[in-house]
Amino acid sequence: MRSARISVFLQLVWSTWDRLPLLEEQWARDVYRVIGAKCAELRAAPIAIGGIEDHVHLLVALPATLCIADLAGQVKGASAHFMTHQLAPGSSFRWQGAYAAFSLAAADVPRVSAYIARQREHHAAGTVMAQWEMEGE
Repeated sequence: MRSARISVFLQLVWSTWDRLPLLEEQWARDVYRVIGAKCAELRAAPIAIGGIEDHVHLLVALPATLCIADLAGQVKGASAHFMTHQLAPGSSFRWQGAYAAFSLAAADVPRVSAYIARQREHHAAGTVMAQWEMEGE
C-alpha cells in the first residue's frame, strides 16, 4: 500500500459544569459552528454536532495525526472561549473536564448521526440511548 488509509469514526460526548443547563438554545447553533470549525482546523471531519442545554455530542472522522484527548481538549477549549468572550462575556460558562469517547463502524455512522441530530426529541421523549450518553455524570 503506497499511502495510509485511515477510517476512524468517533463520537465524543461532554457536559457542562455540574450538568447545569448552561448551553441555552439560542447559543447552541453558534457554539456548534465553532466546534465544527475547530474540528476542520484539526483535520477531523465533523459529521454531526448536537446536544441539549447540559451536554454536546460530536461525531467526527478522526485523522491519523490527531489523538482523542487533543481533539476533545481543543474543541472544548475553543467553544468555551467563544462562549465566554463572544456570546456571553463574563458568564460562568464551563465544560466539565471529563468526556466520553466511543468508536464506531462506518456502517453505524448514519444511525449515530441521526441520533445526534435529534437530541432534543430523544431527551424530551425519554428515548435516549444510554450507551451514547454520559449518564451518571
